[in-house]
Amino acid sequence: MTTRHLVIGVLAACAVLALGAGAYAHHAFTAEFDAKTPVLLRGKVTKIEWINPHAWVHLAVVAPGKPPQAWMVEGGTPNTLLRAGIDRNTLKIGTEIVVRGYQSKDKLCSPACKANGRDVTLANGQKLFMGSSGTGAPRDGADPNERPRS
Repeated sequence: MTTRHLVIGVLAACAVLALGAGAYAHHAFTAEFDAKTPVLLRGKVTKIEWINPHAWVHLAVVAPGKPPQAWMVEGGTPNTLLRAGIDRNTLKIGTEIVVRGYQSKDKLCSPACKANGRDVTLANGQKLFMGSSGTGAPRDGADPNERPRS
C-alpha cells in the first residue's frame, strides 16, 4: 500500500466518522430556538410523536377571530417525559393544554409553527416540565434540574 492510498483511506474514514457524528448529534437549544421569542400556546392536542431524540406534541392553537393554527412543540425524550409524569394517558388526542416555551428561529410556520416546550399545564391545573435539561434553554424556572446560579 502506498502512502497516497493510506492518506486517501484515512481521509475517507474521517469523512465517514464526521458524517455519522452529525447524524446522531443532539442540537443545542440556541441552534434552533429563539430565547427572545417566548410563546404561550393554548390548544388541543392533534398528534403526538413519541420518538427519539425528542418527542413532538402537535397542537391546533385557536386565537380569537382566527382560524386554528398548527404548532409542533418539541419536548424532551420520551423517557424524560415519562419521568416527568407525561405519558400517552396524560396527552390524549383532543386534550386541551397550555404550553409555555420558545418559538423556533424559523418563523415561517410552514407546514406548522415550531416551538421548544418548557412546561405544559393540563386542564386540571397541573403543570409539568416537558423540556430537556442541559440543552442551553433559558433558565426560566421550568426545569427542576436547574441549579440556581451562584
